[in-house]
Amino acid sequence: MENQKEKNGLLTWLKQSATVKLAMVGFLSLLLLIPSSWVIDLISERQGRQREVIKEIAQSWSGIQNVVGPVLVIPYTAFQQIKDDKGNITVEGIKQYIFLMPDRLDVNADAVPQLMHRGIFDAVVYNAKVAVKGNFEELDLKKLGVEPQYVLWDKAQLLVSVSDVKGLKEIPKINLGDTIVAMEPSFSDLSAFKSSLSSTLDLGQKKHTQLSFSFELPLRGSEGLFLTPIGKHTHFTLAGKWKDPSFTGSYLPETRSVSDASFTSQWNIPHFNRPFPQQWVDKDGGRLLEAESGHSCGVNFLLPVDQYQKTMRSAKYAMLIILLTFVSLLFTEFITKKFVNIVQYVLIGLAMVVYYTLLLSFSEQIGFTWAYIIASLATIGLVGAYISSILKSSRSSLLLASILSAFYLFIYVIIQLQEMALLVGSVGLFIVIASLMYVSSKISWENE
Repeated sequence: MENQKEKNGLLTWLKQSATVKLAMVGFLSLLLLIPSSWVIDLISERQGRQREVIKEIAQSWSGIQNVVGPVLVIPYTAFQQIKDDKGNITVEGIKQYIFLMPDRLDVNADAVPQLMHRGIFDAVVYNAKVAVKGNFEELDLKKLGVEPQYVLWDKAQLLVSVSDVKGLKEIPKINLGDTIVAMEPSFSDLSAFKSSLSSTLDLGQKKHTQLSFSFELPLRGSEGLFLTPIGKHTHFTLAGKWKDPSFTGSYLPETRSVSDASFTSQWNIPHFNRPFPQQWVDKDGGRLLEAESGHSCGVNFLLPVDQYQKTMRSAKYAMLIILLTFVSLLFTEFITKKFVNIVQYVLIGLAMVVYYTLLLSFSEQIGFTWAYIIASLATIGLVGAYISSILKSSRSSLLLASILSAFYLFIYVIIQLQEMALLVGSVGLFIVIASLMYVSSKISWENE
């Protein structure tokens, strides 16, 4: 009989002990990290699938475009001495190239982006007209250390490189001085122009490079449009009918204007700090590869709403929401003196984890904001109704539903903010902790 009383007393103590209940709730919260991590992995998987779709569309349509050029390339014969094993010296001619950059380069690009759909995924593609004009100055062969008689003036080339030649809607023609020269696809042996457009020029009669040029590139691409500023003075104007441009690259625009429907931007870039001179001698133009990879400027066309990024940010707060909800429910237990089984805590926690799968699946169909509203209302209603059936108190249920609503609203506000997110989040958490401290001071802890 005494053993039975001791056993019943132990069970009562386990049910009513604040320390035991806190330990169990804390352990449960840690266990819920496992399904929460699965949800984050699911979001990452869907985000990766979106990137794959964007890549597939880019392969079919055209990828990110970066325009480099025009560059005037003139071959010449250089000589080097070769000494064999017997000490005999022979002179061998090797082919080198003179690279001349434009003195003035004016580029005016006008892009018309649009959304392309594949299933539930979207990608940004665009059609653009890129108008280019400028001029070349005279070569300084003496400064380059090149003998004029070895310059192959009749084999000069004007080269223009684009990242994805497939995006050219037609082969452009270039106005070169008083003449019009057709440009053709060129698979040059120069490393910087493996896939480019070229025009062969015969400068044998003039033997000078003071040329003006103008042409237009009808391009299509996806995600972004960029220019490598190779001119001694480069002026770049880029406009488009898109409300979410992201200006990026080594140079930001001097002026920009972004409205709800379009944007305009301008760059004025001198030749300072670029990784190549105005004219130089090289065997493959490798310096331009460095310039193309690290000295471009332009714009990325961001998707209007990236639901995966927002869902991921929301899911990272999952443990905080679950823990605060558990603490609020725990305090309600101590105030109302009504017992909530640990299994019921598990079910409430799982409902709050499933919330993020609802948010993810609905956001792919109807957008993040409406998905957030639907998932939040569904979860708050479910948890509130369940707590009402457990505690047999509509007042307690309404209070906890209000607390959960405040938590979800707070997280939504943080997600929408950018620069102020950390400040608002820190102040909000401070207020929550202060409120919990105040409530805990009103609870009787004698059962401890």
